[in-house]
Amino acid sequence: MIAGDISQCRSPGCCGNLVIGCLFAMDWGLRRFSLTKAVPLAISRGTTASVVRLELSVSRDGLVGRGETGGFETGHRAYSTDAVEHELRQLLPQLEPLDPLVPQTLEPLLQPLSPPARCAVDLALWDWRAQRLQQPVWRLWGLDGTRAVSTSVTLGLGAVAAVLDRLDRWWQQLPATRVKLKLGSPDGLDHDRALLAAVAGAITTRSQQRGEPIELQVDANGGWTLEQAQRMLRPLEDHAVVLLEQPLAPEADPVLDRQGFAALHPHCSMPLVADESCWDLADLLRLASVVDGVNLKLLKTGGLSQAWLMAQVARQLNLDLMVGCYSDSCLLNGAAAQLLPLIRWPDLDSHLNLVDDPYEGLPLEADQLRPSPQLGLGIQARSGRAS
Repeated sequence: MIAGDISQCRSPGCCGNLVIGCLFAMDWGLRRFSLTKAVPLAISRGTTASVVRLELSVSRDGLVGRGETGGFETGHRAYSTDAVEHELRQLLPQLEPLDPLVPQTLEPLLQPLSPPARCAVDLALWDWRAQRLQQPVWRLWGLDGTRAVSTSVTLGLGAVAAVLDRLDRWWQQLPATRVKLKLGSPDGLDHDRALLAAVAGAITTRSQQRGEPIELQVDANGGWTLEQAQRMLRPLEDHAVVLLEQPLAPEADPVLDRQGFAALHPHCSMPLVADESCWDLADLLRLASVVDGVNLKLLKTGGLSQAWLMAQVARQLNLDLMVGCYSDSCLLNGAAAQLLPLIRWPDLDSHLNLVDDPYEGLPLEADQLRPSPQLGLGIQARSGRAS
């Protein structure tokens, strides 16, 4: 329903009479779209070549806010796209009569949702609200969105030659100065060590040729046991790895999950970062004393609202931040980029590995990202690719 129309208000919880249209009514839309990777990505839990995603849109006053979501798994928790879509379709009629400029009125409906379902609504509302206020989201938070930060590019698991070829392909695409290598191979630690040595060697060669430092990060995606992680610390140090992300499998029991990081942290000379183990503020507080940083992914946090809160608390606790992605388009990465002024380790490269991204608008200069200066999230549909 369009504000100001004379019609019957049929929104649940609204008046139900013939009135000048419900002042807060919004139009919500939900559609599926597919994303295909230029190069499939293999990690310790499997390989992804393509995904199906959901775009949630909210319209009012001639403005459209958009949010992206979809299914994903972290080893100990999993959500399907079908289940997320079902949640959202059940929710949307309840949101129609509510005022998007007063998020407090929406919170009771959003709180019970799964994180990926909540993410879609949260992002669409931030996008619409910031457009309505004629500001980028980052400016509403008082951040400096003009500073660009280098993103890492990701190397999946595979044969040594294939991984080196992927690294060369990245360097043909952009002058990457941060490389994230996936380890935790099902083929064991010998293969991990071979990949580590080969990639570190290639990085050293290029760094010397170009006269600039290039960082090597390692992410095991929970593919190691504690004993394996301890055995890998020395090789990681020898190859000048600058951070170790989620070496141990996340545990459903939060006490056991913390114990693993607590056992490894005193022996880890590089920053230890939690990803799959850290979803919300409670997880951040639980892990704060046994890690050096956390990876904020909007599908885990349920959108920008929780991620923004976590980022502020992390700064107070002297924790460094990474902002990461799954198989996300420019829309979801553009939302995550609103946090870039607070991030030490950006990892927003998934949209750079897509052949059919329906969105655009996330600024990239060399290997450096910055949030869009445009209103809202600043991300637009490519002509003829997205509604």
